[in-house]
Amino acid sequence: MDLPVMPPVQPMLAKSVKGIPDPAKFDGGLSFEPKWDGFRCILFRDGDEVELTSRNTKPLTRYFPEVVAAAKEQLPERCVLDGELFVALGTRLEFETLQERIHPAASRINLLAEQTPASFVAFDALALGDDDLTARPFSERRARLEEALGHLTLDGIPGRMHLTRTTLDPAEAEEWFDQFEGAGLDGVVAKPMTAPYQQNARTMLKIKHARTADVVLAGYRLHKNSTPERPLLGSMLLGLYDGGKLQHVGVAASFTESRRAELLEELRPLECDLSDHPWGEWAEWAIANPDRVPGTQSRWSQGKDLSFTPLRPERVLEVGYEHMEGRRFRHTAQFKRWRPDRDPESCGYEQLEEPVSYDLTRVLDVDSDREQEL
Repeated sequence: MDLPVMPPVQPMLAKSVKGIPDPAKFDGGLSFEPKWDGFRCILFRDGDEVELTSRNTKPLTRYFPEVVAAAKEQLPERCVLDGELFVALGTRLEFETLQERIHPAASRINLLAEQTPASFVAFDALALGDDDLTARPFSERRARLEEALGHLTLDGIPGRMHLTRTTLDPAEAEEWFDQFEGAGLDGVVAKPMTAPYQQNARTMLKIKHARTADVVLAGYRLHKNSTPERPLLGSMLLGLYDGGKLQHVGVAASFTESRRAELLEELRPLECDLSDHPWGEWAEWAIANPDRVPGTQSRWSQGKDLSFTPLRPERVLEVGYEHMEGRRFRHTAQFKRWRPDRDPESCGYEQLEEPVSYDLTRVLDVDSDREQEL
């Protein structure tokens, strides 16, 4: 492989902002696009050679043979593209299904490539042909990307290669922010039109959903740096009631070291035997399961200590979260405050905001009657 931009490449990153930013405050304005919820991926193609690398530059090529094949069929002969790998089931993205694609067995990889094929959506061009585009402004990179990928079919999910849609209109970006979550997307990204491609720099802006929920504290795990002399809380295990049963909904973490020690002392009086805990029935489980209950293994956690200390489900806390993946928080929730005024049994799924249902094919579709020039 001999390209103008060679691996390893660390992708350009984004910093979080609240609300859709005003393009007028940025020299040259902003381009808005959907924020995809998959595996960030830099794709390199030089003829029959294709490499896929992750955000942290690790190889992904062997896990997605169908994407490699599609790249050879649909992409320019020589290119380096920044984009996202995703799996769509029905009309929305399925991140957990995408995670399952990372498997050590070649036979399993080939089977999943047929059963749950992945796609690649491109949103930036680092090189095309012999041209290194990283020093060029985004407006030029996007124009070159549209020229190179304009032949792709953008009318649905079946194609393995896609070009993300963009808009210069902040009002339309606001609509996308509200609507596209129903298709499993993660928010909106804003890119300064004059910015070059800067590896590992937070040059872009991301606008993500921020919500709160009152959840039940059901247990904790110790921190990896915990010692017998100085035990530290690592994460809180959270639950919500559904039909009278306490379901595992995720974890809260990200505390300072001093706060980890304080929390552990504060929660000691709530410790109980697992046999007396609502999750005691899961004590003998040894494999991953649909509810992803605590203490069970998956290929993502092999070798890790997943044991937890059960707590009587008597305390309620408010947490911040972005969105749900099935019946769990998609990312680690953020502790906000204790809610002594809330009864644990009153904390159920009905409090969670339901995103507007939206068809992923409409996210991928670019209407020909409103093409925009950058």
